[in-house]
Amino acid sequence: MAKERIEEIIVVEGKDDTKRLKEVFDVDTIETRGSAINESILEQIEHAQETRGVIVFTDPDFSGEKIRKTIMETIPDAQHAFLSRRMAAPQKRGSSLGVEHASDEAIIEALHKVVTPAAADDFKIARQTLLDYGLIAGAQARERRERLGDELKIGYTNAKQLEKRLAMFRITETQLQTAMRKVEENL
Repeated sequence: MAKERIEEIIVVEGKDDTKRLKEVFDVDTIETRGSAINESILEQIEHAQETRGVIVFTDPDFSGEKIRKTIMETIPDAQHAFLSRRMAAPQKRGSSLGVEHASDEAIIEALHKVVTPAAADDFKIARQTLLDYGLIAGAQARERRERLGDELKIGYTNAKQLEKRLAMFRITETQLQTAMRKVEENL
């Protein structure tokens, strides 16, 4: 059976991610080879965006977020795909989170639900609303954000990133309210 072809070039962190994606899709990748992306790689990504488009698909950890942020500064219209921390968890203890550990289903879902960042002002959720939901401060804020990220399929964020990620994914107050109801039920 032929694999589904993804036209855009997928930006990943390393060769293990490329290998894993090629097991699921017919795809071309650009590997950043770590969080310190050099000018040459950024130029490659810019050229790929101009010719075929790119989808940034990095690990749901600090390094992956750093790469994503660097790319967004240079190529703000790049598309993004996310895995939850749970979906990217390794089978072996001691290994780090990564795209290479995700199931076929998780990879398919992530790459079928890509998003292009919106202008933040168009979808701004008030900081007070996030405080009221216990997402920014409080004993369980981190766990709530992690569960919210899984529920909305926007990946894990720290408190500072949450507002931007909600805007990026065009999450409305109604969608946030619905998702938070489910998060509260499961806490």
